[in-house]
Amino acid sequence: YEVQVLDNNDNKTYVNGQVASVYKQHIPLAMAAMPSGEWNTYDIFYRAPDFDAAGNKVKSGTITVIHNGVLVQDHVEIKGTTPYIGWPKNPSHGKGPIRLQDHGDNSRVSYRNIWVREL
Repeated sequence: YEVQVLDNNDNKTYVNGQVASVYKQHIPLAMAAMPSGEWNTYDIFYRAPDFDAAGNKVKSGTITVIHNGVLVQDHVEIKGTTPYIGWPKNPSHGKGPIRLQDHGDNSRVSYRNIWVREL
């Protein structure tokens, strides 16, 4: 599941791929990005989906995102995976890694002060 973290000020992109969107699923309620070159903050509250013994999804996961102090995703349903191409899928899973990425295009990407806390 992917929440977009990018410099949207100098980077035109499609609405459901812009900063603070749930990639290809939910556009943000507001544009709260700081000017290019300034730090942005994200508070992300994730609730995992539930699966039955056969691996079928019985309850969708949800995400709430506060971007720079502004509520931009309000307990939205995660429809499934967030692939670049194709529809969301819902394979059964447990806990997984948190990944931070860039696109390898020589843009400077930095992260700091990351906290992960189980709810």
